[in-house]
Amino acid sequence: MLPLRLIREQPEAVGRALVTRGVDGTALKELLEADRHRREVVKEAEELKAEHNRASKRIAREYPGGAIPRDVREDMRARSNRIKELDEALKRFDAEIEALLVALPNLPHESVPAGASADDNVEVRRWGAPRAFAFAPKSHWEIGEALGILDFERATKLAKSRFVVLWSAAARLERALIQFMLDLHTREHGYTELAVPHLANAATMRGTAQLPKFEEQLFKTVEADDNRTLYLIPTAEVPLTALHGGESLPEAALPKRYVAYTPCYRREAGTYGQDTRGMIRQHQFDKVELVKITTPATSYDELDSLVRNAEEVLRRLELPYRVMLLCTTDTGFAAAKTYDLEVWLPSQGEYREISSCSNCEAFQARRADLRYRPAAGGKADFCHTLNGSGLAVGRTLIAIFENYQEEDGSVTIPLALRPYLGGAGRITATGLSAG
Repeated sequence: MLPLRLIREQPEAVGRALVTRGVDGTALKELLEADRHRREVVKEAEELKAEHNRASKRIAREYPGGAIPRDVREDMRARSNRIKELDEALKRFDAEIEALLVALPNLPHESVPAGASADDNVEVRRWGAPRAFAFAPKSHWEIGEALGILDFERATKLAKSRFVVLWSAAARLERALIQFMLDLHTREHGYTELAVPHLANAATMRGTAQLPKFEEQLFKTVEADDNRTLYLIPTAEVPLTALHGGESLPEAALPKRYVAYTPCYRREAGTYGQDTRGMIRQHQFDKVELVKITTPATSYDELDSLVRNAEEVLRRLELPYRVMLLCTTDTGFAAAKTYDLEVWLPSQGEYREISSCSNCEAFQARRADLRYRPAAGGKADFCHTLNGSGLAVGRTLIAIFENYQEEDGSVTIPLALRPYLGGAGRITATGLSAG
């Protein structure tokens, strides 16, 4: 959430920045107008309350016996009623301002390029060369279905479309990927592993900027006994970022670097027709998520290292990829700056997103009331929060199937994963083999 004081003091600068995010000036104008009226109400209420207190003291002095003249009583009653009206008006303005504030996206960092669409994203670097195939490469779903290890039909029977059942070697490969990523990030990159709830309450979702913006994208449950709503997490970013909500952390304890594997659940509302075939866009998918909680002074250094941590997964798996700096309109709602990692998919002949690494600065921390206490003393300030996939497991599985496919329909297993699969080097129609 943006600070209201910043909007009040620098409306033109904030307005220009929001325009680059695709937000017109209407919402900002409404917010400033509501804030102006609120301050007028506060001023009048404070003046009346002070006057009411003075009058109460004067009455106590002048009418110690309690025989207060009628006109004095009526004057006190009128003033009291007006104060109640102003207090109610203040509640309404507070609610209106809150609703307008939470609908505004984060402001882009000055280094983020302005752009109207994903076509304006900027390529930062590439790693690895796409493999030259001696045959026409197949899609991951063709490979998986031919091997009998990706089952979309039965998954649809069990739930609905956009789910998949992984059989045998695919299930083991997915588990190996998860363990490999967790080991890399904890043993070499210094992250602390957590296991977190897969359900989150509304306050947690609001604090991490999932609500109200992404309400329609979320799966939710309602407890019958107390009518409480809990949401299935769309990413482990939600519980990891909210973990210290309402706390004030000592600066010496920062940065916090957390990693968690979880299934993720998204309705993907409004995306029908886009990547509906295969595993690119599923309602349930697995991710190994990286989250950092830092001071403002170190957050952009931590963003750079977060990107490198995610890249290292792709390098160890020897999957060609590129790093893209997202433009203003393609940057996520809560992010101030985002780098996307895109892996090469031979069947599509293009790079596709496999990780987004973002610095949200104080946007989420302000919502979640997440602060730190400076080591030098002084007032507690809001932390900066960062997140990134390290990596999306299902899309990594897709990339392995497509980049490591062989003409006979088998799939070679990357060297980095073989220790997690008992030394197996290939997936064939009969399962894992030494290769």
